[in-house]
Amino acid sequence: MSDQMKRIFGIDLGTTYTSIAYVDEFGKAVVVPNAENQRVTPSVVFFDGGNIVVGDVAKESSKIYPNEVVSFIKRSMGEPDFLFSYDGKSYRAEEISSYILRKVAQDAEQSLGSKITDVVITCPAYFGINEREATRMAGEIAGFNVRQIINEPTAAAIAYGTVAISDKRVVMVYDLGGGTFDITLIDIQPDAIQVICTGGDHNLGGKDWDDRIVAHLVQEFQSQTSSDEEILEDPDTCQDLQLSAEKSKKVLSQREKTPISITHGGERVKVELLRSKFEEITSDLLERTIHLTHEMLEEAKKKGYNSFDEIILVGGSTRMPQVATRIQKEFGKEPKIFDPDEAVAKGAAIFGWKLSLNDGLVRRIAAKTNRNVEDLQGDVEFSAQEVEAAAQELADEEGYTLPSVKSSLVKVKDVSSKSFGIVVNNSQNEEIVYSVILRNTGVPVEAAKRFFTAVDDQETVLIRIMEAETSEKSIPPEYAIEIGTAVMRLPSGLPSDTPVDITFSLNKEGRLKIKAVESTEGRQVDAAIETAAVIQGEELAAAKMRSQGLVVY
Repeated sequence: MSDQMKRIFGIDLGTTYTSIAYVDEFGKAVVVPNAENQRVTPSVVFFDGGNIVVGDVAKESSKIYPNEVVSFIKRSMGEPDFLFSYDGKSYRAEEISSYILRKVAQDAEQSLGSKITDVVITCPAYFGINEREATRMAGEIAGFNVRQIINEPTAAAIAYGTVAISDKRVVMVYDLGGGTFDITLIDIQPDAIQVICTGGDHNLGGKDWDDRIVAHLVQEFQSQTSSDEEILEDPDTCQDLQLSAEKSKKVLSQREKTPISITHGGERVKVELLRSKFEEITSDLLERTIHLTHEMLEEAKKKGYNSFDEIILVGGSTRMPQVATRIQKEFGKEPKIFDPDEAVAKGAAIFGWKLSLNDGLVRRIAAKTNRNVEDLQGDVEFSAQEVEAAAQELADEEGYTLPSVKSSLVKVKDVSSKSFGIVVNNSQNEEIVYSVILRNTGVPVEAAKRFFTAVDDQETVLIRIMEAETSEKSIPPEYAIEIGTAVMRLPSGLPSDTPVDITFSLNKEGRLKIKAVESTEGRQVDAAIETAAVIQGEELAAAKMRSQGLVVY
């Protein structure tokens, strides 16, 4: 690979496990093992004195040092009130996540002997503005140039489309990870990957199945010891049960039963957990995924998609036998388990590779046509002759095949995972949220709506920007969350009902900008939504400074 063509790595920043991948010189996506020679790294961080430890050692340390270990940090991404305190310092979710990113990247650098600078990071399709921006900030704190944040099901579909599909297919991606659930319908064609619609719950995943086992074990302990003690209040016991639950869940994916030992307060209890019991106590969780899947399919019907060709299962939690069994029973199609632990990282790497190849094509077309590279970025269409000449030159220089280079021009189009709008007063003078961009609209998208001032001589317009999980045009404010505000100052003496045109622009990563224009004098206010829920300013600068000299073990 030449110095001009930069390798872009894909990172699946998971709730329970994280992995990193790249595309090798043969055009194949490869997951890079960590220093322990494992292809996935537990997303667990241990604050060990002055050291930061990530991975298996951190996970095992949770038994002994439960208050110094952070797990499932992904579920706290974008939460403004989350802080983890250690040794007199407070850490946001973004900074803790950056340690996980640093660990997998450091190990990959040692394995490959080259520096990692540019990355594509995945997130659940159901992540909103706060969570997506927090994911980007985690990458920046770790010292990376984050080229793009892409949805996990989209990444899995990219990986699937490159190895398993040669014709047009509509594929349902059922992604049940350790902490999140996404369900997405994707139209895969030879020259395009189009997300139709997506749904899910970023607080539903394998951990919830673990928690049900833990609750069952607590009941068994209380029953066998004739005690009503809340043993989970003991941090050591709680951590021990969590680890035992995860291990037993994995065993039950292969066997019909597993023994579990519970030790607390000097007493030891043995429990035999049957797969049938495990399925019974978690059946409602599985039904929740089925309900969300039907919701998504109803949205797809509104777009003219009444059927699909295949179901692929990704995410480690889809290894539980009851998942495939229940899905086949519900939808009458046998699902395919597709590389559940690695598909997302590989898809992100392929997406990064496409970005890199596309950069090379754009540079060459710009040079040949005397145009600026900046003018050719985005959704600019090139002529067949321009593509053919630049692709052949790039293939010859980089050692790739011509078809693989041309494949970098495959279009990947995602959808908005939320609806975005503003708070207005309706004809009954009641506050509502009016959605300017609806959920499952293709991105990038720009949408405008004309609103009107409420009273004569109104001095300002307060624009409250809201995010919601529904597909309704208008909803009560309590069904949405405020993600930002903007204030427009108006000329004096305006009558009521003066038009104010508001435009929302949502890019392909799910980042939002708004523009408001008052019609009489053309006064304008622009705002890029930088939510206060995400680390920024001096706090961000301090986190980056700490990260510069940090070695993650």
